[in-house]
Amino acid sequence: MIPLNRLKLALLPLFAALAWPTALEAQSDVESGFQGYVQLLAARARSEGVSEASIQRLTWGLTYNPRVIELDRGQPGVSPVPPRVAPYLASHVDAARIAGGRNMYDNVANYVPRIEGRYGVPAPILLAIWGHETNYGSYTGDFDLARSLATLAYEGRRRQLFADEFIALLKMADQGVPRERMFGSWAGAFGNPQFLPSVWLRTAADGDGNGSRDIWNSRADTLASIANYLRDAGWRAGEPWGVRAAVPATLNRSAIASKLQADSCGRVHGRHSQWKPVSEWRALGVVPLAAIGDDTMASLFEPDGPGTSAFLLTGNYRVILQYNCSNYYALSVGLLADEIAR
Repeated sequence: MIPLNRLKLALLPLFAALAWPTALEAQSDVESGFQGYVQLLAARARSEGVSEASIQRLTWGLTYNPRVIELDRGQPGVSPVPPRVAPYLASHVDAARIAGGRNMYDNVANYVPRIEGRYGVPAPILLAIWGHETNYGSYTGDFDLARSLATLAYEGRRRQLFADEFIALLKMADQGVPRERMFGSWAGAFGNPQFLPSVWLRTAADGDGNGSRDIWNSRADTLASIANYLRDAGWRAGEPWGVRAAVPATLNRSAIASKLQADSCGRVHGRHSQWKPVSEWRALGVVPLAAIGDDTMASLFEPDGPGTSAFLLTGNYRVILQYNCSNYYALSVGLLADEIAR
């Protein structure tokens, strides 16, 4: 009789041989399914008028990218208790970003007033968003956009979103964007301002007047495109994004709690108070620590709770949230813009 240990050792190669084809078959099934799905996307693109040349250029040789799915599934979940905002601000409104923004402000000084005048959005806000998205263009991502978007659409968790963005990418190709520019983040954003393809189609702007909308290489186009996005989202010229505020310990927070339900970013807006004119906030003892008109509508936000930093936020803060639905992001953009402007 063969000893049990020797029998196990003898059978190991057999088990491995049986398991290996199974793994290969699973991989092959995914790739086969992906290729079929890409053909469905191509058919949809044709029905929407995309040229065959663009379809072939962006789908030829496309393969499934498991790394993109790993990154998507690895995103942190929503915490029931929001983390403190102070550490986030310390790492995102830092000396390097402030210095970079001021330096860039000097570099674009000869044409940025024209962009401000056209769109009504202050240059420091535009620079702060650029600084947050790609550190003023120092990193924009190296994932193949067509491969990433097709993979995310095929995976199915947010199929409609990523299928729409894949079709928008093909339409960008039809408008002359070369294949070699179509690289960016794993989630499909690209260029200096990290636009998705549908956003590029809708709001990318020609800031330098040369007939193109080059958010990869042109600083003027980058700033004009961000400004156009914010204007379309409802930016009010001449109004600040918000100001720091001093709040009395006696303020009755339950009396100012908001009862509104936001159509989007519900959890983000749910942390803000009711909207009141600044004059009414003053009457309640809330003192703005920077210039803001008494008739400006504002919402009180104490991100780390009573007794910590407080802000009176305007409608323009809500516009920044349209760029990225996060209080941490919007606050850091506003505060970085303030520092760049000093």
